Amino acid sequence: MFQIRKSNERGYANHGWLESYHSFSFSSYYDPKHMGFGPLRVINEDWVQPQTGFGTHGHRDMEIITYMLGGELSHRDSLGGGSAIKPNQIQRMSAGTGIRHSEMNAHKTDVAHLLQIWIEPAVNGVEPGYKDHDLDVDTITGQLGLIVTGDRAEADAKKIAFIHQDAKMYAGRLSNQSVHRELDPARKGYLHVAKGSLSVGNVLLQTGDALLIAGERELNFDVSEQAEVLFFDLPA
Repeated sequence: MFQIRKSNERGYANHGWLESYHSFSFSSYYDPKHMGFGPLRVINEDWVQPQTGFGTHGHRDMEIITYMLGGELSHRDSLGGGSAIKPNQIQRMSAGTGIRHSEMNAHKTDVAHLLQIWIEPAVNGVEPGYKDHDLDVDTITGQLGLIVTGDRAEADAKKIAFIHQDAKMYAGRLSNQSVHRELDPARKGYLHVAKGSLSVGNVLLQTGDALLIAGERELNFDVSEQAEVLFFDLPA
């Protein structure tokens, strides 16, 4: 199964200070056909206006990844942590038994542009925590590079983000190339076009579009110019 999910099919909200597209049901956007994909529960593309943001709020039992596309976002949490993340960085937060935090765009003029991703954990009630990670740009340029894993030993060895789920997240900054990826048909895959465009066969996917994959043994796509993509390897 290859299923196309076009950008304009996503949910949309504009709160003035926040503009957001929802790939899956979220907040006031509800679509029973798009409640998630495997444990992938949320992909929100957000634009946060300068000197605004999300006030202190709570989460629990969710793995939350913030992937920056532009600007910066400052984080403060109930564990005493806080930092600002920018492009070439991601933040991983394991909400576990409960965490409260705020996310603010402290910049005076620049809009913060980001993807916030929620993945349901395989086990609930873990100790909450968060960590910022610098992306190894070389490993995601011209290829799909691993940036998040559910394998703790792999996360430590590669100095990438660890989540409490049997899932992997890859990022790729691609240009003028073809990509081939072997797939496990017993698992699911989700390809999200963060920027640019690519072709799967004769189908063009552009910014905000996604490809949902199940029961397939390979993925092939072509980038004629430039694209920044995320690929999720997920349990069924």
